[in-house]
Amino acid sequence: MSFDPNGVGVANGNIFGFPVDESTADLVILPIPWDVTASYGKGTSRGPQAILEASTQLDFYHPQLPKAYDTKVYMAPISSEWLEINDEFNQATPEYFRDLETIGEAASTEKHRELIASINEAHGALTANLQERAESLLSQGKMVAVLGGEHSTPLGLILALDAHNTAFSVLQIDAHADLREAYEGFEQSHASIMYNVVNRCQNLHRLVQVGIRDISEAEVLLAASHPKIKTYYDWQLKTDEFKGTSWDQQCDNILNELSDKVYISFDIDGLYPYLCPHTGTPVAGGLSLEHVSYLFFKLVEAGKSIVGFDLNEVSPGSEGDWDANVGARALWQLVCATELSRRKTC
Repeated sequence: MSFDPNGVGVANGNIFGFPVDESTADLVILPIPWDVTASYGKGTSRGPQAILEASTQLDFYHPQLPKAYDTKVYMAPISSEWLEINDEFNQATPEYFRDLETIGEAASTEKHRELIASINEAHGALTANLQERAESLLSQGKMVAVLGGEHSTPLGLILALDAHNTAFSVLQIDAHADLREAYEGFEQSHASIMYNVVNRCQNLHRLVQVGIRDISEAEVLLAASHPKIKTYYDWQLKTDEFKGTSWDQQCDNILNELSDKVYISFDIDGLYPYLCPHTGTPVAGGLSLEHVSYLFFKLVEAGKSIVGFDLNEVSPGSEGDWDANVGARALWQLVCATELSRRKTC
């Protein structure tokens, strides 16, 4: 099947409407419809479907990637089984989240210990399944990405990459540090993803966090004391900008912390909230999509290789498709930067 990059987008079931299947793809995106541990705002489990539907509305010229529309990217089907499990848990958790705010964490976790244990068990299976799937694709020489869902979803992919690489770094774009241990009793909480990465990945060179602006004191202390964590807080980036430091210079500082191989973890709430108003935990401040895209392509220009990525926390909301539209464009930037990196190493 041919693809007309200047024509109307075709909803053929694949991301961007590209005529690619898994066997011919260089990059395979695995959608994970899961938002069970999100306690503030739900809806990110519907993010992958919403982004898929919005993706055909893009135009596919990219100034940094010649013939970007030739990129062989495939998105696997969204699992109806995992979405059903997700929804069943989401029907059971509201009472627990209310109890956390009224009777405290200790009493709540004791009262709901069976539910928490069931969620932890299912979440562990989700991660194990993703890791196995990712390892199979990596062994075939394919690039792999995750489209969440909440930010806990890519752990299995990162663990698979840890087993396939020597030293690699994680570049995290986020409003939150996600360095909490077993937040609210959930061992793989969306607020614990980077805690798990730092403690479980043997080949992690450094976790470099950019745009963090909503963080606990315990996380600040951990980030400051851990030799593998470097955090660029949003307030410091803005202070330096107000004093005359350009984003280009700030990007140079960020890139200097990264190893040659880089995994990108992009939480959409790292952006200004008006770009993603329905995300689960929006925070004032942040970056533009142009800021983030500039960093991604500067990373590739610096000779570093993107070994995988995730995009998560896109929530479509009840009306309109603004969040999905921005999510699809964020995904396109990630795909193009990754494809440029792949072309440079081929």
